[in-house]
Amino acid sequence: MAGPGQGNAVTDETAGTGQTGRKAELARNLAVVERRIATACAVAGRKREEVTLIVVTKTYPADDVRILSELGVRQVAENRDQDAAPKAAECADLPLTWHFVGQLQTNKVRSVISYAGIVHSVDRLRLVDALSAGAVRAGREIGALVQVALDAESGTRSSRGGAAPDTVGEIAEAIAAAPGLRLDGLMTVAPLAGPYAGQPRAAFDRLTEISSLLREAHPAANMVSAGMSADLEDAIAAGATHVRIGSAVLGVRPGLG
Repeated sequence: MAGPGQGNAVTDETAGTGQTGRKAELARNLAVVERRIATACAVAGRKREEVTLIVVTKTYPADDVRILSELGVRQVAENRDQDAAPKAAECADLPLTWHFVGQLQTNKVRSVISYAGIVHSVDRLRLVDALSAGAVRAGREIGALVQVALDAESGTRSSRGGAAPDTVGEIAEAIAAAPGLRLDGLMTVAPLAGPYAGQPRAAFDRLTEISSLLREAHPAANMVSAGMSADLEDAIAAGATHVRIGSAVLGVRPGLG
């Protein structure tokens, strides 16, 4: 039996070893992703600093976020408020910008406003109104991206979130006029259906075209959030300014696919 003060020695040592191993794993993965981004920028004739890495930490614990911060990551993202809110609270002491990238219901806006600096998934006017009211109430300015669904029919929203391209202008104007919000640009996810299914480069090229039109009216709305672990090279080639990388950094958790 362990003596006084020794009861947790083995457990603490094991935990410390586990954290050390996890930090080494995340450092290796980050290095690989960094090389991919740098190579893609070089191939596209772009400067490396033109592309910002956002690490999507969904399903992973606050301990991993803390390790990522130690490794120099400053931009992290979540897609479910019920996971993000407690994680962001636990990591409130870290120098991080939190991005919300999932479909957002208006009843979750007040919570999301409390930690997120940028919301990537604005796809309807009612959500613009809710975000604006929440930001004003909280005394914050929140960056907002219009999520573009390249598989949505004219005037509709996709079942996976995002507005049809022909509604982007209306939503963008509403964001630009809304107190507490800042129109930062556009976001998309490579579609699984429609004319761009299986063609991420073509999809991201189309997003860049829409972004160019948006910047004619709103020059500061120059953020293009596109590309994930499987298609970051295509996104960078098309002009993405921010890539959202999850599994390539954190791995795939067992049972989550």
